[in-house]
Amino acid sequence: MASALLGDVSAPNLPVVHGVEAEKVEKTVNVYLKYHQEGHTGEPGQQEVSKKENFYDECADMVNQYFDLATDFYLWGWGQSFHFSVRHKKEGFEASIARHEYYLAHLMEIKKGYQVLDVGCGVGGPMRNIARFGECNVTGINNNDYQIKQGSRLNRLQSLDKQCKFVKGNFCSLPFESNSFDAAFQIEATAHAADKRLVYGEIFRVLKPGQFFGGYEWALTDKYDAQNPRHVESKKGIEEGDGLPGIATTAEIVQALRDVGFEVVVAHDRALDCEIPWYDPLLPKYTPGNIQYTPVGRWVCDKALQLAEKVRIMPKGSADVSTFLNVAATHLSRGGQEGFFTPMFFTLARKPLKN
Repeated sequence: MASALLGDVSAPNLPVVHGVEAEKVEKTVNVYLKYHQEGHTGEPGQQEVSKKENFYDECADMVNQYFDLATDFYLWGWGQSFHFSVRHKKEGFEASIARHEYYLAHLMEIKKGYQVLDVGCGVGGPMRNIARFGECNVTGINNNDYQIKQGSRLNRLQSLDKQCKFVKGNFCSLPFESNSFDAAFQIEATAHAADKRLVYGEIFRVLKPGQFFGGYEWALTDKYDAQNPRHVESKKGIEEGDGLPGIATTAEIVQALRDVGFEVVVAHDRALDCEIPWYDPLLPKYTPGNIQYTPVGRWVCDKALQLAEKVRIMPKGSADVSTFLNVAATHLSRGGQEGFFTPMFFTLARKPLKN
């Protein structure tokens, strides 16, 4: 895996869970996993709404718990940009991540001085890359305190705190005035929304007329078979391992954009454009970047984390975080190899000049 995308300032020495108080890590893991054990119907292509009236609040809490637990593992093993990318032959991982972001900014026609919204910005890797590339100002909306803290630190370290800022809030209820942004984007973030229409509708509201919203969405493709136990198992494994309330189909995503008023200019699965599969970094191979996904590598990592917990180098529950992330990697790879799942269903949508 790559370390930090822009320099060596982002990754902790070890994937310690800093987003949760040490004595609460195990409890947070148990609460998070309980949500997935009790809160899902298992039906494909739906957002799988719980019968509980406070489902949306519970969903937001679940996603927050996930990122409290997983953020340091992501920084340590992946870098500052928490997403996959289209990668070409003889192209490095870090280069592909940056180009994936620049491609998005280019098609959105971001110009110097634009006010741009990053929806579900993580620790701000794409925010910083796009701010440099487009010479623009980027505001990231994020509901996770720990990620905002880490991202703000990285903004300062990279001298981008004047162009980039974080705002805490729920992307289904954006704390911004209508018609206030020149462009908006999301990269594998609104997959965490329980209702696509809510988040897309808010993006539509705050975007200026005639401007673009671009995104890479996690989706089930036409190859998904709800009667295939392997597909259903992997769908559930991805949801549990990646903090998702459900996974929409590509058709549902396009329809949700249109329902809130967007004109859909492009809708294309960019996984089809990869020369090196997007899931290649997750495949079990006896190489420095992939050995942790082999049976031997996983056994060694599990034992090392368990030992670190026992001698109190890491809080109890850290090994469980590693386990559910590895489960996710297994099912993401299967979904990619069999073609029924994509993390990069690309959509470019425009807000009409007149509603």
